[in-house]
Amino acid sequence: MALKDVYGRNAHHRIHRAGWLRAAVLGANDGLVSTASLMIGVSAAQAGSFLITAGAAGITAGAMSMAVGEYISVRSQNDIEESDRLLEMQHLAIDPEGELEELTEIYLSRGLDRELAEKVAKAMTEKDALAAHLRDELGQLPHTKARPVQAAVASAISFTLGGLIPLLGALAPTMGTKVMSIIGFTLLGLVGTGVLSARTAGSPYGKTTMRILLGGSLGMAITAGIGSLVHLTGI
Repeated sequence: MALKDVYGRNAHHRIHRAGWLRAAVLGANDGLVSTASLMIGVSAAQAGSFLITAGAAGITAGAMSMAVGEYISVRSQNDIEESDRLLEMQHLAIDPEGELEELTEIYLSRGLDRELAEKVAKAMTEKDALAAHLRDELGQLPHTKARPVQAAVASAISFTLGGLIPLLGALAPTMGTKVMSIIGFTLLGLVGTGVLSARTAGSPYGKTTMRILLGGSLGMAITAGIGSLVHLTGI
């Protein structure tokens, strides 16, 4: 097979999506569950006049919180990566021979014999010693690098889209109560999130969807129970 065909085949790998997919799935799931739980809790406490206001406020606050939280957390990962980069530069400056041997040992552990491992380590060091250590010692790769702005935007947008689904459930004509409508819309949203997540990540549809559906359902059930308890006790 020609090298260009190999490169084309490698383009099917999904690791480059890891930086934003995690944030997007978290945002969509949190938007669905937190907004639905908030609205179900309010409705269960029989504070129906505030239902839509609570839902809209929950979406806005949640989206901003998700964006800021995701940015800060991923930015912290950036800080760690940069700290490791500077530390590795110091190690290379202080002890280049030791670092070369360390690289050799890494290649030995991956199955090369001593002679070949030394040749590869020397070649990599001569080309770009820092890049070789960041890649093979620390696992830092360009396509897996943390991107805080991308993660923040993905989580905020997905949270908002997820939060709109239970809100539509409260606004839609229903055959029963608003709570049942919200639950129905949210369950459909959770299924959709699971399918999209599985498709994007290349994971099994059933397993991924069921995990998201069960987790979201549990969150809604707990919140509805607390809302009913608040109403009964008059807190």
